[in-house]
Amino acid sequence: MSDRILLTFDPGSSTIKLGLFAVGAEAPRRLGKGVIDLRHEPLTLHIVEGPTTADFPLTATVTDDLHDVIDETLGWLASHFSLSALAGVGHRVVHGGDRFVDPEAITDDTLAAIEALVPLAPLHQPQSVRLIRAIRYLRPGLPQSASFDTAFHRSQGDLVRRFALPRMLFDEGVKRYGFHGLSYKYIAARLAQVAPDIVGGRVVAAHLGSGASLCRLEAGVSRDTSMGFSTLDGIPMATRCGTLDPGVLIHLMKERGLSIEAVEDMLYHRSGLLGLSGISADSRDLIESEAPEAREALDLFAFRIARETAAIANTLGGLDGIVFTAGIGEHQPQIRAAVCRHLAWLGVAVDPIANSQNAIRIESSTSKAAVLVVPTDEERVIAEEACSVLLTGKAIR
Repeated sequence: MSDRILLTFDPGSSTIKLGLFAVGAEAPRRLGKGVIDLRHEPLTLHIVEGPTTADFPLTATVTDDLHDVIDETLGWLASHFSLSALAGVGHRVVHGGDRFVDPEAITDDTLAAIEALVPLAPLHQPQSVRLIRAIRYLRPGLPQSASFDTAFHRSQGDLVRRFALPRMLFDEGVKRYGFHGLSYKYIAARLAQVAPDIVGGRVVAAHLGSGASLCRLEAGVSRDTSMGFSTLDGIPMATRCGTLDPGVLIHLMKERGLSIEAVEDMLYHRSGLLGLSGISADSRDLIESEAPEAREALDLFAFRIARETAAIANTLGGLDGIVFTAGIGEHQPQIRAAVCRHLAWLGVAVDPIANSQNAIRIESSTSKAAVLVVPTDEERVIAEEACSVLLTGKAIR
């Protein structure tokens, strides 16, 4: 299998991240990565290959099936990498429900099951479905596999996963699933390398990006998470609301006359940092803004992260470490510092210089808990899981 290439897709609600990996006898070796922002005009493929970056304008338009966008993207990639050696494609799929606990080969049956879960993740799941279908259309016969964000959290017990609702609903799938599992799986493995002193302890990992959540890790295993039934739950995000009193939804529909569609649009697309500030969903814009609404949005964001961290620490019986990851967690010292200030009562303190440099260990010498900044790599997890399917002969031959 030397000289063969694996392509990975990591779709967001409006972006597509790509990874290219060499597949051989050893672990997958990254060749390059890229991203397409489907909101950007003109459409551009941004490629990173080692220290080199390049932007390629795409002439394709965004359609429901994405055939033209993916076809042109494959063409550009072929001009830089030997896609004639393309062995398969691995996909991140946000929701695996109760069915998917491991990476699986894409078959007609698994694709139908993935598509059936669209109502549980309407912002992300459709992207995965149309990417899988686009590859099937453009490269029929090319093996594909799926890695599921929810799978990592299947280690959680029913006590954590249950809502206080009629029991039959749990049996019908109304339960806490948790998300960002591929990121947390990578962080759990990386902690064993960079912080072996806490890897077996009580750790809270904070995946802070456009989507954001927290995960309680014990010896690298998920025991609790802030996201539940949907990707709306937990801490506020770029445009998503986070935890919300269900009475608000009843009020909006019953008293304000909002339709279900209007409420859904508000909760997924017009809330979070965007809704709080009225300025931007991007925390970088809010950090640079002098508007009091921007400051309040960031303050609430940090407060809610700290509040959820403290709640998880309570169930852990203490806190040995906090790990910040993803775009905001890895690159925004101001937000990390604000979160840790709220957690000072737990003995959490950061070193200002280390924090400003985005160092791996940023706790101060007096901190009672380790504080780390660990870059995540969901694409690598997708590649590794695709190869695990490859090596068993189930997906890539």
